[in-house]
Amino acid sequence: MGELLWHTAADALADAVKVFPFLLATYLVLEYLEEKAGRKTVNLIRKSGRVGPLVGALCGLFPQCGLAAAASNFYAARVISAGTLMAVYLSTSDEMLPILISRAAAPELIAKILLLKAGAGLLFGLLIDFFGRYSKMLRPREVDVETLCRNEDCKCEEGIFRSALRHSVKITLFVLVISFLFNVAMAVVGVAPFARFLSYPVAGPAVAGLIGLIPNCSASVIVTQLYLENAIGFGAMMSGVLVGAGVGLLVLYRVNPRLKENLLLTAILYAAGVFCGCLLDLLL
Repeated sequence: MGELLWHTAADALADAVKVFPFLLATYLVLEYLEEKAGRKTVNLIRKSGRVGPLVGALCGLFPQCGLAAAASNFYAARVISAGTLMAVYLSTSDEMLPILISRAAAPELIAKILLLKAGAGLLFGLLIDFFGRYSKMLRPREVDVETLCRNEDCKCEEGIFRSALRHSVKITLFVLVISFLFNVAMAVVGVAPFARFLSYPVAGPAVAGLIGLIPNCSASVIVTQLYLENAIGFGAMMSGVLVGAGVGLLVLYRVNPRLKENLLLTAILYAAGVFCGCLLDLLL
């Protein structure tokens, strides 16, 4: 049991360490926007929001899970739209790409997966921004870094760097604790209870999507390894890696106080991943 706790603690610490630089960079930008930038910069961000899903879908392809955490903070401050956030979540590659490369997966397979993730991110991001205008929860709002800062008990008078560092440390510690608890749960329960459902046409993507919701970078590792070992099909694998946004959701629930909005975004992410997985099983 002691060895299990040691390994899970080490994995949780690794997740937290990988996220910290992205959080610090994000909060430095947010603090700058609040204290130095002024109305012109805010208006520029608002006007460029229409191409946000495209930028989010492309940026999400880089192999790290910290970008999703950064996007969650930007969304909580309303610097980016709900569609841009969803585009990042769906296209985020985190540990999937290194696993595929280390297992010598065919370049054609890697390219197909990345293009499908980027395409899904762009499509659903644009749809959410289009229909979100008619939703009370997801419609665009004014950039509001001040509220995020207040909710996090920011000491803005300390200066931009110290304030950003304070934010980053608080969120990193939160990620560390929650990741450790989830890692222990996964180590005890494992994937075995779900394994027999993963080979079925609809149940496979649905269960893989649930695995993808695990709020740390291990979710994509589990799903990718299962696919490479021929334990699940391509549709189920895509469902899992589309839903798997690393610690992005975890940070979203921590920094965004609008619980119903967070639940809606989680439901959309899961539904989009499962839908794409089922569609791919039908077409391929």
